[in-house]
Amino acid sequence: MPAKSKAQQKAAGAALAAKRGDMKKSELKGASREMEKSMTEGELEELAETKRKKLPERKTAK
Repeated sequence: MPAKSKAQQKAAGAALAAKRGDMKKSELKGASREMEKSMTEGELEELAETKRKKLPERKTAK
């Protein structure tokens, strides 16, 4: 599933980096920390590789 906002895409990228060992898990905050714990590397890759050009900065609550 593609990311729905730039913020979600960035958080997935940070979580993916931590899962791969490119950054420390202790550096993660908020959504990226939860994503790292609950999602597989493949799921994180799918979110992180979403093109950001047409995404909103943040998804608005309904």
